[in-house]
Amino acid sequence: MDAEEFRKRGKEMVDYIADYLSSIDKRRPLADVEPGYIKELVRNEAPVEPDSWEDLMKDIEPIIMKGTTHWHSPHFHAYFPTGNSFPGILGDMLSDAIGCIGFSWASGPSCTELEVVVMNWLGKMLSLPPEFLFSPNGHGGGVIQSTASEVTLTCLLGARTKFIRQIKGDNPNMEDGVIMSKLVCYCSDQAHSSVEKAGLVGAVKLRILESDAKGSFRGATLETAIKTDKANGLVPFFVCATLGTTGCCAFDNIKELGPICEREGIWLHIDAAYAGSSFICPEFRPLLDGVEFAMSFNFNPHKWLQVNFDCSALWVKDSRLLAEAFVVDPLYLKHENEGAMPDYRHWHIPLGRRFRSLKLWFVLRLFGQRKLQQSIVKDVNLAKEFEKLVRADTRFEVTSEVKMALVCFKLKGTNEKNEKLLKLINDDGRIHIVPSTMKGTYYLRFAICASTTTIDHVIFAWNVIQELANKV
Repeated sequence: MDAEEFRKRGKEMVDYIADYLSSIDKRRPLADVEPGYIKELVRNEAPVEPDSWEDLMKDIEPIIMKGTTHWHSPHFHAYFPTGNSFPGILGDMLSDAIGCIGFSWASGPSCTELEVVVMNWLGKMLSLPPEFLFSPNGHGGGVIQSTASEVTLTCLLGARTKFIRQIKGDNPNMEDGVIMSKLVCYCSDQAHSSVEKAGLVGAVKLRILESDAKGSFRGATLETAIKTDKANGLVPFFVCATLGTTGCCAFDNIKELGPICEREGIWLHIDAAYAGSSFICPEFRPLLDGVEFAMSFNFNPHKWLQVNFDCSALWVKDSRLLAEAFVVDPLYLKHENEGAMPDYRHWHIPLGRRFRSLKLWFVLRLFGQRKLQQSIVKDVNLAKEFEKLVRADTRFEVTSEVKMALVCFKLKGTNEKNEKLLKLINDDGRIHIVPSTMKGTYYLRFAICASTTTIDHVIFAWNVIQELANKV
């Protein structure tokens, strides 16, 4: 494929994508296939001679779209949103065309410098404390990573290195492995599973502590755990607090957790993967109060800020603490301008990194802050409308406070009754939702995911749920 054919086929693909997203509401949101279906539809070996573009495109619908779960359908209400927009797609196209591997300033000056700029833009939109932003005399700043899961591990490893060095300062003969055996970190039972995975990869003890009746991680619970662990000779070093948990969108009490972490010298990391986008709205920004106690803060613009995957934004107060954990500096990666701008390879685990700031830059410029705020408020209001519909039907109950664009609800009665209802809904195929549990109660989650969702889609979904509830 030469440049001229690329120009022609690229236009055809843009048309296909535009048609797909414009008519996505006509498709079944959940794929209706069995595991292994593709191997029955494709050849056993790659073609020796090239296929034609026309033959390739003929296979998109019967092979690829047949097994696609359509996350951007307004009938998709599972998990959380995954961001997508035409500006974001166009930014990614340019990133793919440039194809740089921006591990250092020298390997891609614009890749590094644009990231510095847009992370400061975004940090200011969130009203983050100045310590989290790039400044001439500071050590804070932001970096785009792939996922919140990677961010949590990155920060945990940074904290682990900090404490190992700190303890070895007083005990120079103590082996790293002995120190690590004493380190303990904390999260609540509503934290994302990636926190537990980070503890496993980091080879440290993790205490999963009980949340309160609303799913919130409270200060008294943390304080008791710290006191017990210190009495047993352990070293508390890391707390992961969540703002907007996956299960029910609960908010940990960082105003209580923060002062404890500050007093104990513990690294507090705040994971706001989903809900963090809402903090650009003045009415939701108070939910982030207490962030000044944190060492690191993360949210995913690729969830609710119109930016397509992957784009996970992390800010730290002291980037040197990440560099101490990750610096490996061979001669072939050095350059004469080191120190003038961040070399992002020192801020995370991977060496190679995409030009991800381009799509964020495109979205921030072509939407503007006000339109992004309006989109988030619109989604929250739609969730509130769904909540009203649920509360108006005496067969149902809302199980958690609705703060964001997620409603957790259930049929009154047993878990088994609600498991049956969920299966009926997803087998029916007109809408797609997923369940969760808290403190032994099984419930259904209804999330506003697609940016094109309207009140008509919400009413349609509720009518489907009511219709199928009649069969339970």
